[in-house]
Parts: sequence; C-alpha cells; structure tokens
Amino acid sequence: MSERCGLIAVVGAPNAGKSTLVNALVGQKVAIVSPKAQTTRTRLMGVAILGEAQILLLDTPGIFQPKRRLDRAMVAAAWGGAQDADLIALVVDAKTGFSSRIEDMLDTLKSRSEPKILVLNKVDVTPKEELLNLTVRLTERLDFEHIFMVSATTGDGVADLKAALAARVPDGPWHFPEDQVSDGTDRMLAAEVTREQLYLQLHAELPYASAVETEKYEERKDGSVAIHQQILVGRDTQRAIVLGKGGSRIRQIGEASRIQLSELLGRKVHLFLHVKVNPKWEEDRGLYREIGLDWVE
Repeated sequence: MSERCGLIAVVGAPNAGKSTLVNALVGQKVAIVSPKAQTTRTRLMGVAILGEAQILLLDTPGIFQPKRRLDRAMVAAAWGGAQDADLIALVVDAKTGFSSRIEDMLDTLKSRSEPKILVLNKVDVTPKEELLNLTVRLTERLDFEHIFMVSATTGDGVADLKAALAARVPDGPWHFPEDQVSDGTDRMLAAEVTREQLYLQLHAELPYASAVETEKYEERKDGSVAIHQQILVGRDTQRAIVLGKGGSRIRQIGEASRIQLSELLGRKVHLFLHVKVNPKWEEDRGLYREIGLDWVE
C-alpha cells in the first residue's frame, strides 16, 4: 500500500473538547487541556498514524466573538487553520447543545468548499434523546459527509473516527517522521505546559489575561535542559495570586510543569519561573510570534 497524508482542521467553540480529542487521536498529549474556556490559543498540529496513513490534526483555538486583539488573533488562527484542509471536523459539545455560537459557525462553514464531518463529543454525559435532537438540528443546517459520536475523555468512538480519517486522507508522502507527534517546538511546548498548570491550579483566581513566554531554552552537556520562563500578568494583584504565600504557589506550578516536561521531553528538566507585571502584554508583537499567533489589527 502507498503512503497517505492529509490535513484535518479541527474547529469548534471553546470547551468543545477539541484538544482532548486531538490528544486521543494522536495517542499522547500534544495539546494542553483545562476546564477553562479558550485554553488553546494558537494552531497546533498533532500527528496521528494508522497503517499507511499520516493524519495531520490541526487543533485550532475555539471560535467565539472576539473582543480584544488577542481574541481576534485566536479566531483568525482558527479559521486560517481551516484553509486548504482536506477535511474540516466540526467538534460540538453534545452536552451544551445548540447555541447561537454554533449557528454562526454553521453559517460560516456553509460558504466553505472543504468537505465537512460532524463530531459530537461528550456523548457519555449526554442523554440519548438530547443527542438525537441535536443531530437533527445540526444536519438540517449543514450537509455533513459523516457524523461521529465520541467521548474524547473516555475514548469511546475515537478508534472508529481515527480509522475513518485514515481512510479519508489522500495519497501522498508523509510530512513528518514516524516518531514525531507534533509540529510544536520544545520551546513552545514548555510554555504551553506551564500555562496549563496555571489554569489547572488557579482556576477562577487568575483571569484569562495571562501568558507564558519561554525566554531561554538551553541544552546542557549532561543531556538535561534548562528552561527559563516568565509568566506575564496584567496587574500586581494577579502577580500575588501566581506567587502565592511565600512563593508557595509558583513552586507548585513549577514542580508540576517540570515533572510533566521531563516525561514529555524524555530528559531531566531544570525549570526557572518568574512573574512579570505588564498591563500591555497583549500589545507585544514579539510575544504573539513566540506563542505562534499572527498580529491582527
């Protein structure tokens, strides 16, 4: 059999479970996840393999109504990621159901020529009657090539979806080596892992307006790596939240990030974190480049 390779753009509303689904399809963690909406900020490609097929899964930021420059850059990244895709996979949170946000996305998708599939996620926590009603409403609005019902968290239906995607991608050479699971750099991965810990450990305490920048990524002679990162927040009160009493919180964040990075990178990691207050960090063009977003006016 000849090699096959294709690009699948994974789009949907915030918290639909796109990153969890991409991780499940790849078979390991490539995208950060948290209960907080709009966790994914940039386009990240996960690379899944099944037989002779290499499936390039473009995990995109959730599509929502943008209010700030960062929001606009994220939404632009989401729709930009769908351009030239062999297939667009619309992921819908079945538990949340139909919404004006989903309606807007369907209207936009109608005008696109790429083939589309519907992936109803979180079916394990959605009553069957609600699931059937939602399916009818969505398919009345848009003609999907296929419909899949999955739970990215439990893995139900994921194997069937992966097999269908593998069969769907066109003939062509693989774009990545067999052992590469993402197009993200280790430097970018390091920043994402720390940002995930910020969300997981601080929950509602820390507003959405924070970022992590990897300032230095140094390979050491003993095979370990030293990573220096700054956590950017907008106010002194947010800095105090991240630091915690006597620096206890930032130590916990750093330790959890370090352990996870050591596992993902397969080497010893020395992680150094500091918190910087910059009320205008969202206006820093260099930071947008660092986190993989285009500057949007």
